[in-house]
Amino acid sequence: MNLDTAHLLALAAALGWASGLRLYLTVLLVGIAGHWGWITLPPGLQVLASPLVMGCAAVLALIEFLADKIPLVDSAWDALHTLIRIPAGAALVAGLVSGWAGDHGEAWTAMAALLGGGLAATAHAAKASTRAAANTSPEPFSNIGLSLMGDVAVPTMLWLAWAHPFVFFPLLALSLAVMATLIWFCFRFLRALLRRVRRSAPA
Repeated sequence: MNLDTAHLLALAAALGWASGLRLYLTVLLVGIAGHWGWITLPPGLQVLASPLVMGCAAVLALIEFLADKIPLVDSAWDALHTLIRIPAGAALVAGLVSGWAGDHGEAWTAMAALLGGGLAATAHAAKASTRAAANTSPEPFSNIGLSLMGDVAVPTMLWLAWAHPFVFFPLLALSLAVMATLIWFCFRFLRALLRRVRRSAPA
């Protein structure tokens, strides 16, 4: 399937957003879609359809799937991937858009990278802060539940961006609003918790 403007914009937004939650699963799904000819990948993303890249992404996606279910390990994984998810989201969206806009391709690619990085940063911050807050609870079920929600949300949103872009856009807007709210509440909660710990610590 060749991409029209609506599909291109939806997939660009979906790639940036999904990279902030499940980077390796996102890379794997895009590679599979390109490898099997479900979408025509632009030159900047054709490498993702390589069996070697898909194999590496599959292994890392499995590791991330398992690490994301373990309290504290999930937060350590998120902390490490602060340096990976955001630039990767920017690179994926730039690779999708590159070569699409003709004479203005470089400008559009740069704007796409900013969009992808911004969406990845928002999704990553919401995920990391929510999981850090959940880790203050001794039970593991909230972590597992939140992780499974991410496992389902990423392929669902990528599919909607490809198959039903005009359904995807309002869901993305709702998701970003929810994420911004979660970031605000979780940071306030974690800051208050840190203050309580400091006050209770022996002098």
